[in-house]
Amino acid sequence: LAALAAFAIVAAACGGDDEGGEPTAATGAATGATAETGAATGATGETELGGTLVISNWDLYMPVDDLIPAFEAETGVTVEYALHQTNEDIMGKITAQNGEGFDLVFVSGPFVQPLVDQGWAAEIDQSKIPNLANLYPEATQLPHDPGNVHSVPYTWGTTGICYRTDLVSETPTSWEIFRNPPAELEGKMTMLGTDRWLLQPGLLSNGYSVNTTDPAEIEQAVAWTEEAKGHLLGFDDITFYSKLVSGEALAVHAWDGWCEYGRLDEPNIDFVIPDEGSDLWVDTMVVLESSQNKDAAYAFIDFILEATSGKAVSEFTFYKVPNAPGAESVDPAVLEQFPTLAIPSETLFAQEPQVDLGTDGITLWTDAATQIKAG
Repeated sequence: LAALAAFAIVAAACGGDDEGGEPTAATGAATGATAETGAATGATGETELGGTLVISNWDLYMPVDDLIPAFEAETGVTVEYALHQTNEDIMGKITAQNGEGFDLVFVSGPFVQPLVDQGWAAEIDQSKIPNLANLYPEATQLPHDPGNVHSVPYTWGTTGICYRTDLVSETPTSWEIFRNPPAELEGKMTMLGTDRWLLQPGLLSNGYSVNTTDPAEIEQAVAWTEEAKGHLLGFDDITFYSKLVSGEALAVHAWDGWCEYGRLDEPNIDFVIPDEGSDLWVDTMVVLESSQNKDAAYAFIDFILEATSGKAVSEFTFYKVPNAPGAESVDPAVLEQFPTLAIPSETLFAQEPQVDLGTDGITLWTDAATQIKAG
């Protein structure tokens, strides 16, 4: 991408509209990205709300049919809800429109700083989001944005190994199973192929940071991953949990919530954080500086941080939320059925938070991933 070298690697992923009705620059300018929209009004405190709010989020990452109508009824704001497939996808769309086209976007923590660097992320007016008080204290001091100056956390979790308890003889407690697997796992494993996760098992196995930009450490992780590649079914970011259900795979590198998608169909699936540790990932809400309907964006963030909304998000997505009263009100039956939702906070916070790698770091990681997949 011309606007930012750090995004150069993702330009190819920034194609046409998603199925969710991605608004074009013209659509954004005619609706949520300008104050000259409808005269619908509502009031939250002393702030009068109305117009259209353009949001972009991942698909199936919010109980849209419940929360969006409730927010619209409460505030008088009309929500235009677009979908993006990946962080790179939404970053490309924002870049193509020079920071415009949306009011509120959902991105992962490492993508907040690049938005700030471009001047595209608005500074949060925290006085308009009283439910920030519902965040766990740790959620206010995340390394990608200490103090929630430009972003508010939406969900968080970690990465580990998801496996079939009925088809493996031992719990896979180390990332080393991918590089040096027992015979029963040979050719029956997958690893995540997204750049930020592809290198993590190799880095953690060597005792390195998941945010390293040291070329020597990256080189060692590449060598480790190339060894592991020969023992895999392949790299898989989307269908790995269905492979577990069918028995085609017995152990997979997985995000915690995605493991639960498999457990819906196969109860003999479990999740473990390897002994070497893992990452703490955070998905966030960012108001764009170009938005002319910031008050509606703040109202939506505040709505999401209500306890009832947090509970609904967690029970719909199978991911943990940094909204304390929301997390603590999740149905105990849901926690029992989907135990990654009950990972203790001290376990989650013991993992290493992901941060922006910087332009040179992103290039280093991307070149490494390209080398691994091409080999």
